[in-house]
Amino acid sequence: MRVPYIPHTDAEREEMLRTIGVGKIEDLFQVVPEGKRFPKLNLPSGLSELEVLAELTEMSEANADAPHYPIFLGAGAYYRYIPAVVDMVISRSEFYTAYTPYQPEISQGWLQAMFEYESLICDLTGMEVANISHYDGATALAEAVIMALNVARYRRKKIVISPTVNPQYRAVARTYMQGTEGVEFVGDDAPEFDPETLKSLLDKNTAALIVQNPDFLGEVFSPKEMQALADAAHAVGALFVVAVEPISLGLLKPPGEYGADIVTAEGQQLGNPMGFGGPYLGVFAFRKKYAHKSSGRIVGQTVDAEGRRGFVMTLTAREQHIRRERASSNICTNHALNALAAAVYLATMGKQGMRQVAELSYHKAHELARAIGELDGYSVVNKRPFFNEFVVKVPGGDVADLNRFLMEEYDIIGGYDLGKDYDNLKGHVLLCTTEMNTADDIEELVDALEDYASEEVAE
Repeated sequence: MRVPYIPHTDAEREEMLRTIGVGKIEDLFQVVPEGKRFPKLNLPSGLSELEVLAELTEMSEANADAPHYPIFLGAGAYYRYIPAVVDMVISRSEFYTAYTPYQPEISQGWLQAMFEYESLICDLTGMEVANISHYDGATALAEAVIMALNVARYRRKKIVISPTVNPQYRAVARTYMQGTEGVEFVGDDAPEFDPETLKSLLDKNTAALIVQNPDFLGEVFSPKEMQALADAAHAVGALFVVAVEPISLGLLKPPGEYGADIVTAEGQQLGNPMGFGGPYLGVFAFRKKYAHKSSGRIVGQTVDAEGRRGFVMTLTAREQHIRRERASSNICTNHALNALAAAVYLATMGKQGMRQVAELSYHKAHELARAIGELDGYSVVNKRPFFNEFVVKVPGGDVADLNRFLMEEYDIIGGYDLGKDYDNLKGHVLLCTTEMNTADDIEELVDALEDYASEEVAE
């Protein structure tokens, strides 16, 4: 019996069989009953590559994807324009891997790419150091919890976290810490964000205060409000952690300017497609004094023995990479390809481009909110300024039914059902716009919502 695609010659196979004391390959399968060794699979006849491609293309057209349907769903993953240069660069053969070589100093191109990404993230967030390796926004936030606990040497084990931090991020952080004795999360059982309530929970056992800005409901908190929270956290010796929406930083003051110690984000919006849920990119930036407590990879710029510019992995202890039992975190898979996409995106957009994308997202959201606010049966319920997402109370209170109506009748991908995560927001939908939503898309959604409300009244 010949085994296809195995790069051994007949002579090599015969030598291996002699070495282990069998005459032929079939002898290796004696433990399998003879009648079960080669069952008839009843497979259809094979197709040519052309036929397979045509069939798969037809199957893919059944998907309700963002390029073909107006989409108003955000809640952590966003449909944004990706400049063509992003895919062109990350598809180059020297970059097309997600991993760092185990001897990284010989891979100067990759190290420079990482250095540029980390530098851009520091510029964006206003922080001193950024790393690379985290899987997504959720794991980045969980790693922020771990860093805060390590900074406190696990002598502080309380994590105060806002209820308007992304519910999935909060769930992942709890999953990370469920095997660590004594760690407790408090604050996110409140029905809404209240700075004074969060401050009242801070004490000498608090390792970190975590908030999101803009938060999961799209609301934006002023630098003054954020600075007050930072000051309250620092007054008891805790770290102030801020999860951000990176595109919003094209307009909003970066967290580094209002007291953040650690900044995390979902980097998918920075040149990475939604991709049915991944792979994504966990953005993680922090104050330099905490670098030795950081997981992931930090790249620095230096010069070699001859004075030439070079790049090295730096600041973090080797335990973070090779001695799991002594590492403060065991996260290791390097999403460098996604980070490279983010670096190319940020470099291509530049300061003005980022501002323009943020402004388009903001103005389109407010245009949509204004129009929905004029419809009978709907109300926009945000209590604070919002960026590009906002909360709408829907007539009838059944968001799933509304979303089915939008898809079946109008081919529109609706918003996020907040009732899945917040008992006080049942019957409320989170709607989102980006630069990809056209004026026609917005008008069509408003017409569809009005149509739905009319049907609710008729029933």
